[in-house]
Amino acid sequence: MYQDKIVLCGASAYEQKYYFNQDFSSLPDAVKQELQIMCVLYTEDIGGILTLEFDEEGNLQFKTEALDADAMYDEIGSVLKIKQLQSEKRELLESLEMYYRVFFLGETPEEESTGESEDSGKKSVDPVENGD
Repeated sequence: MYQDKIVLCGASAYEQKYYFNQDFSSLPDAVKQELQIMCVLYTEDIGGILTLEFDEEGNLQFKTEALDADAMYDEIGSVLKIKQLQSEKRELLESLEMYYRVFFLGETPEEESTGESEDSGKKSVDPVENGD
């Protein structure tokens, strides 16, 4: 089995570099590009280093770090930006978790999807009409 954490990708504001784990090279190019844009923009806005890592259960986690001497690193902004990314990119992140669980942990999609079908396709948000 794999070690505790597997890095999917990451970016560093210090080295101005992006890293993508080639174990995931079979991902579609559009997904790879979206990950790169997300990571690089994060480090441009916030600073420091961002890595996306899978834990032993297959959950994708955002890990950040900054040098102690980095006065430009925005710790509060980091938390807010990660929450924003997790919300805006929820579908992508969930798909990556499913991909990892199936292809790296050997789970079957049925194991993950139990209970999810209840909410599939149902939206509780009504369109707002301006019919005054």
